[in-house]
Amino acid sequence: MPSNVPSTCSVSLQVPAPSRDAEEGDDSVAKTASESLDIEHVHVDDDPRKWSNMRKTGTLCMIICASIVAGLSISIINPAIKQIETDLRTTSGKFSLVLSIFIVFQGSAPLLWTAISEIKGRKLVYVVSLAIAMVGNIVAAEAKSIGVLIGMRAVQAMGTGSVLAIGAATLADIYEPCERGTKLGITYAAPLLGPSIGPILGGVLTQAFSWRACFWLQAAYLGASVVLFVFFFRDTFRKERSLTYQRVLASRRSAASKRSSVVSDPAYELDGKSKGEAAVTVGEASGPAAIATVASPQAEAEIALSFKDVNPFPPLFLVLKRRNNIATLFPSGFFFAFSYNITYTCSRTLGDHYNYDALKIGFVLLSYGVGSVLGSVLGGRWSDRVLRRLTSANGGHRLPEMRLESTKPAMVFFPLSVVAYAWLAQEHVHVASLCTALFFIGFFSVWIYSSTLAYIAAVATNSWFRGVAALVFTEAAVPLQDSMGDGGLYTLWAGILVLSELMLLMVQRYGGAWREAAEERENPQS
Repeated sequence: MPSNVPSTCSVSLQVPAPSRDAEEGDDSVAKTASESLDIEHVHVDDDPRKWSNMRKTGTLCMIICASIVAGLSISIINPAIKQIETDLRTTSGKFSLVLSIFIVFQGSAPLLWTAISEIKGRKLVYVVSLAIAMVGNIVAAEAKSIGVLIGMRAVQAMGTGSVLAIGAATLADIYEPCERGTKLGITYAAPLLGPSIGPILGGVLTQAFSWRACFWLQAAYLGASVVLFVFFFRDTFRKERSLTYQRVLASRRSAASKRSSVVSDPAYELDGKSKGEAAVTVGEASGPAAIATVASPQAEAEIALSFKDVNPFPPLFLVLKRRNNIATLFPSGFFFAFSYNITYTCSRTLGDHYNYDALKIGFVLLSYGVGSVLGSVLGGRWSDRVLRRLTSANGGHRLPEMRLESTKPAMVFFPLSVVAYAWLAQEHVHVASLCTALFFIGFFSVWIYSSTLAYIAAVATNSWFRGVAALVFTEAAVPLQDSMGDGGLYTLWAGILVLSELMLLMVQRYGGAWREAAEERENPQS
């Protein structure tokens, strides 16, 4: 389930920063704070913020075009499941790995690509990752065994996994904080086209040619994207505005002078307004680390970052140490795994019990995609409206947990829609009823999911977590569907989703206290 980013720059990032020891009476904190820079507006050569609107729009369009394939790759082969199983002489259990392995690698890849982009820049990551995805599709199109197809799906996912994470960073490079909400909303809406047009496109290609045409089409599309990025994309990365670069710069200066550097509060706002003691202005997080230690680059010699400096795993572990993050990551993972399960199992149900071909299956799944798109747009707007109202009622002070308030209306109807689908599919009623249920499932699931993503905006961590959840539940989907039927399977899922919603309500009520306690623990007073 791709994410929607609401249309304001008010998303809160719950990423803890490591604490540093300070000696009693040491005035380095105050001194460093006074020397801190507005990292959003540090002078850089060829400032991307000052590019023409045409160049900025062209960059945005290239990112959107590349991100479409990230969502398309997930759903385009769903209508071809039966044909692939027959052609490669495999079972449904083995075929499930084709689906689950893809999302695991697509979810894990941002941890690697964001780190590389902080050393080598954005352009190299786009070109290399998309080229890798293209090769994966070419080999998959010629696969003669299920093992080769599974392996190439992993390669394909590694390549496409870069686009969303690095795309958000690129937009942060070229747009001011107050402009980014709308641009991010447009960018993240693109992958939602996958569940909408993927099944239709996959159905047409499978019926007209074979399942292999799905991979050839993606390979051609990715090849065109590589050409665009090679010849028309100008790198937007400027190390002076990189949180990672500034952190390393300050750390090395601190080591040289034996004085402590200043670390900002871990819960800063993505509208560029830091709440930390250093009052350093930062933008949307463009990498796995959210540490805003800023030092003047003019005062330091040139430094070169290494992979040791951009190690993504310490920030990952710090995120997982917070109760409010864990209590949000689990529901986020369950919602994503559910969306992956229902399109997969629905394709099996339509093929086995309705005798639908690939094209008809694609048209049925279109209802789920349309519901997802509408849920993203309307849910995002409602989330912004609720956030503004609660912020105003709180004297203009915005808390991250306010974002979760907007999920309450959808929480009532989401499990009910799932139960309705469960027994409509179990009884094999007219397909129009299934389409209606799928529409509402897509609508309410994305409505909730977009707000949870806005709260736990550690994108790479969330992607990894939901990928693991999708792997586990996708591997269990076929055995459970065969033994319990759609009725039992999705009644069970409804129960899991209710528990997930209860966890979100707990975060809404207690998350602020948990977060503040974690901040005090991670940044003890000297």
